[in-house]
Amino acid sequence: MSTSYAAIIGIAAGVVALVAVLVTLVWFCRKWRGKNWNKNSETGSSDPSAQEQWNRRAGSGSGQSYHPQGARRFTMEELEQATKQFSEGNLIGYGSFGAVYKGLLHDSILAIKRRPGGPRDDFVAEVMYLSDIRHRNLVTLLGYCQESGAQILVFEYVPNGSMCNHLYGTRSSTKLEFKQRLSIALGAAKGLSHLHRLNPPLVHKNFKTANVMVDENFIVKVADAGISKLLENIEEAGPSGASSINHFRDPE
Repeated sequence: MSTSYAAIIGIAAGVVALVAVLVTLVWFCRKWRGKNWNKNSETGSSDPSAQEQWNRRAGSGSGQSYHPQGARRFTMEELEQATKQFSEGNLIGYGSFGAVYKGLLHDSILAIKRRPGGPRDDFVAEVMYLSDIRHRNLVTLLGYCQESGAQILVFEYVPNGSMCNHLYGTRSSTKLEFKQRLSIALGAAKGLSHLHRLNPPLVHKNFKTANVMVDENFIVKVADAGISKLLENIEEAGPSGASSINHFRDPE
């Protein structure tokens, strides 16, 4: 009788242990999948990025192929076509890099930033580095151009403008609830945090509401990440160009 009881207890203990192992395995798998989903959703790898969407549109029907990563070299002819010869009607503002134009090329709306400057290898190298930085809360750098005495950066276009306009400018009539403001602040913090986690870390150096963009769903995209560093490395910028930069760093 005692042998039967011992056998029953042994079987029950084995079943309990097996269930515990299975529960632990299921919990671990769900946690692992959750972490990877969150990572992919923030870095943009779970959905087609702005770069990949641009590459598909640009390559379709053109007979040209584009790499899914890295900045594309645009021609001045393309960008003049996109901006109607950089017309005043396409001028949407001024930033640290210069005049900003809205352009349409290959059915994609682009933000095109232009400043005077000759061709430089270090400019191209820095652009290539910045174009590889991808995150849901950062504006994607798509490409560049160095022709006709101009240095040009081409970014994805964020349709709902900057938080500066929503708070103080032409869009200030927009009512932003506290929950929405908190979500915007959190999105901007995630973008900056991604920059600071790079190796080596990248400090924005010009973080302000004018560089906090929002799309049609008020998803935040921080703009001009690394542009201050790029300008510092260009001889034409000089010390005076960098002295007015508002440096932003993590709290210590």
